[in-house]
Amino acid sequence: MKMNLGLADRVIRVLIAVTAVILYFTGITEGVLGISLMVVGGVLALTSLISFCPIYAVFGIRTCPAESKA
Repeated sequence: MKMNLGLADRVIRVLIAVTAVILYFTGITEGVLGISLMVVGGVLALTSLISFCPIYAVFGIRTCPAESKA
């Protein structure tokens, strides 16, 4: 797996994940919607931590800086 997430993309994913957790634990979102947001937030947090997004890989998207070739 090669990195395909840049720093800005990773930060945005973590912020969305944290927002989903806060909404769920404060009771703003409940039931299926709350659980769905938690799952999506977990996936976003995981992809941010490993700097790899499988969907980006399928479509050939890279938001990380290009590797320099010496």
